[in-house]
Amino acid sequence: MSSGESTLDPSLRTSHWIPGPHQVVREALMLTRLPRGVAGVLWRLVRPDVPVHVREEIGDHRDLPPHLPDATERDQPLEHGYGPALHREFHIRAVGAQRGAAALIDAIARDMNRAVVPGVARFDYVACSGAMAVGEELVVRMPGPWDGPVRVLRRDDTSFRLGTLVGHLEAGQIEFAARDVDDDTLEFSITTWARAGDRVADVLYSRLGLAKQIQYLLWVEFCVRAVGLAGGRVVGGLDVLTRTVHWPDEIPVEDSARAV
Repeated sequence: MSSGESTLDPSLRTSHWIPGPHQVVREALMLTRLPRGVAGVLWRLVRPDVPVHVREEIGDHRDLPPHLPDATERDQPLEHGYGPALHREFHIRAVGAQRGAAALIDAIARDMNRAVVPGVARFDYVACSGAMAVGEELVVRMPGPWDGPVRVLRRDDTSFRLGTLVGHLEAGQIEFAARDVDDDTLEFSITTWARAGDRVADVLYSRLGLAKQIQYLLWVEFCVRAVGLAGGRVVGGLDVLTRTVHWPDEIPVEDSARAV
């Protein structure tokens, strides 16, 4: 839903939000688009039109997300998750961009669905004006029991960061950012800090790798579409760095507590 179609209602709370008839219809329609959406993201594995350069490393306490100074009982931070923690960085460069970094981030903030493959995921602005003000909330809709409530943790001219709420498949944070390189070139990035949200999700996410791979493909496609939204073309491909931390063995408790 775009900003012109939604109004902010601070009383809404996504983790207690009950779908109405219109939402049920939208979910049914989303399921009909699922095969096409999955095919769209899997196609990038078979014949990628944008080269993806992947690196994997062992992480440590430096891979923790920024601390939540105002955490509530509805938040689902990284330390409340299960299994290994993944710190991922997606970086892509656009040349010939018609939008600058601030304009691109504003366009994405107001309608994140413009950069998402239909049928794989959808962002519902259930308690959000579209400006991505701190404290506003969205729900990431996915076919099946994968809905993910999030709230805005940080917002400035060229970035915004979301944190997971109770009920999300994952526990952690994600940041979307852009940076102007010169007059018609910019860099777009997505940074995620994530663990499985519960023990069942840990099996799908960490042990089977299913949810982890879907997340990876979702954000790869998001980056490519963000370049299109900027009105530019990709140069140099997409760089993806994944640092895995085998929580909590490799993170001393004191480091986790003071991470910033």
